[in-house]
Amino acid sequence: MNTNAANDAAAVAAADRAELATRSWIGLRTLVLDLHDRRKEVSVALEMSFIKAKALMKVGAGPCKLRDLATRLGTDAPYTTLIVDDLEKRGLVVRTPHPDDRRSKLVTLTDAGRAAAEVAHGIVGAPPEAVLALDTDDLIVLDRIVAALVAAEDTDRASSSVGLR
Repeated sequence: MNTNAANDAAAVAAADRAELATRSWIGLRTLVLDLHDRRKEVSVALEMSFIKAKALMKVGAGPCKLRDLATRLGTDAPYTTLIVDDLEKRGLVVRTPHPDDRRSKLVTLTDAGRAAAEVAHGIVGAPPEAVLALDTDDLIVLDRIVAALVAAEDTDRASSSVGLR
């Protein structure tokens, strides 16, 4: 095979790969966000906006500074303060002084907040019937692929945040 033919074959393979990746991503997005979007169900169950429920789930991983919560939520600090203010009024979180930084407060779940976060996790974490119907071998492959995608994103986020703290 001459060099031009090899380059052409590589270009076609790359285009096919890009098209396959795009089709796969659109399928995942459709499955999760269009066909099985659980945000409304969480909002109704907890009688709050999904961003507040998401904040509860993020704080459920452990107490965090308001600034760190804003980063985890992808919101700015003033909006995050409003979210936490409301959650605090509902008795779902408390703010306590940070043990190492007097200027910061830690946001922590109350028992009621922990219960609400568990409800939210239960709703968003329940796999749809189509996933439950996959055979074991397919579930193993899917689990491996999803774990690799999540790990790659975690690595990308960690490397992009170096120097930002």
